Amino acid sequence: MTDPGLLVAGETLVDFLPRGGGSLADAETLDRRAGGAPANVAVGLARLGYAPWFWTRVGTDPFGDFLVETLEDHGVPLRFVERDPTAKTTLAFVDDGAGEAAFSFYRDGTADTRLEPDGVPEETVRAVDAVYVGSVTLGSEPSRTATVDLVERAHAAGRTVVLDLNFRPELWTDGAFERVVTDLLADVDVVTAAREDLRTLSFVDTTADPETLAATLCERGPSTAFLTLGEAGASALARSGAPFAAGTATHDGYDVDAVDTTGAGDAFTAGMLASLAEGTRDLSATLSFANAVAAASTTATGAMAALPTRTDVRSVGGDGT
Repeated sequence: MTDPGLLVAGETLVDFLPRGGGSLADAETLDRRAGGAPANVAVGLARLGYAPWFWTRVGTDPFGDFLVETLEDHGVPLRFVERDPTAKTTLAFVDDGAGEAAFSFYRDGTADTRLEPDGVPEETVRAVDAVYVGSVTLGSEPSRTATVDLVERAHAAGRTVVLDLNFRPELWTDGAFERVVTDLLADVDVVTAAREDLRTLSFVDTTADPETLAATLCERGPSTAFLTLGEAGASALARSGAPFAAGTATHDGYDVDAVDTTGAGDAFTAGMLASLAEGTRDLSATLSFANAVAAASTTATGAMAALPTRTDVRSVGGDGT
């Protein structure tokens, strides 16, 4: 196999959802699904033809077996998928009874919190073109230090560093989210976020228009910011020196019969990274393709199971070539 040009790093976990949706308190049966934003991004890239290296850590328990088999079935290389013999695999329980998904994590000392610095060797960091990291592993130690270390090494090596801001309040009991994120942004080239993930950052006015929000994020270090806007589509800004051509872009999204929007943001990020991997520098074209990937992902159930192929992307009107 040709060595991947992308490295994805972060958590892989098992989501449990009430069968048929609704409140956990009322659920008698739960469905098990593979999840975690970085895992979804890694699988999304594989489905689009750009299977990345994936640095993650799961237990040697049955849940870890399930996740490793799922990643392998989707074509994600297992070279950097670590197995922890003394820690359990992270579990998350999803409640959408209030109309918006709320997560309850079982993650105290679990495997993905125990990623250690230098888990990815320097030669691999230097061999890839881009490194993506999520935010969940930043919420605890030693995975916080390990994630920061990876970003710093990738930045020093001149790789394109992508940070996915995904705020989960339950995982930030030390109140360090703003400090950690602000420090990390200085070494980041591309940041992706939804408006709601920025609410706890004091330097961001989340009532501002998307272009202003993107510019505010770029003032902290990144040269490019992508904002997902739900049904309203997405917006992006790239400055001089960015991996994309400088400018701004908006895209209203695609009209599809959505049945499950869980993981649409991860699908968007996978589409953006696939565009980057294939050399697309036009911001509008990247935004259009990423939105098409996200839209296609909502037409089936399950964040990971619904991640689209290029044929699926073409079916919603996006360019799947």
